[in-house]
Amino acid sequence: MLTWLVLGPMPAASAGTAESREPKLFSEHARAVIDVYLRQQTAGLPGKTVLTIEMPKSGDLPPCDAIEAFLPSGVRPWGRFSVGVRCTAGRMWTRYVTVNVSVLGSYYAAARLIRAGEAITAVDVEAREGDLTSLPASVVVDSAQINGAIALNQIASGAPLRRELLRAAVVVQQGQVIKMITQGRGFTVSTEGKAMTSAAIGAVVQVKLEGGQLVSGTVRADGLVEKGN
Repeated sequence: MLTWLVLGPMPAASAGTAESREPKLFSEHARAVIDVYLRQQTAGLPGKTVLTIEMPKSGDLPPCDAIEAFLPSGVRPWGRFSVGVRCTAGRMWTRYVTVNVSVLGSYYAAARLIRAGEAITAVDVEAREGDLTSLPASVVVDSAQINGAIALNQIASGAPLRRELLRAAVVVQQGQVIKMITQGRGFTVSTEGKAMTSAAIGAVVQVKLEGGQLVSGTVRADGLVEKGN
């Protein structure tokens, strides 16, 4: 969900007639173009997206009926950044408008002091709500990344959990006989094989089947290996 917050004065819309119509200004047309564009760019972000747009310090944008928005090279729609706006018809121009994208969602923090080398369980963490753009990019937002993970460093109570501070728990050992499953629409097939390496949850591991065939699959939390497509 994308919510608009507009800062600064709103210029009044110009009146027009059928014979002489004033081009739409930033207050309505360009803002709507940026809105649609950033809805597309932020689709799928984990949480509620709130967009704040700042009126340009130089005032309204020049008149234009054909406006498009774009992100400058290397810019992602996260936190405070500039979005480009350009006129593609008549007298062409390009301007940059400052916006801020906040993503309000859940993340995980330590519920107690966690020491290096400790295995982390659900009781050791707590879900919190906040602006994900103000937190480290590697903050954990998926509980599947936590259970059984090993702390690589000491994590203070209340500190956000970051992926680089955790090592996924190894659930498959090299040489272990494991069950590999293949799932399709309406069916599941399972076979046994031997893991060629040790692997953690979510890792890809090679499995040697009874006939000698090597196949790859992803390790699940329950210890099964799901064959890739």
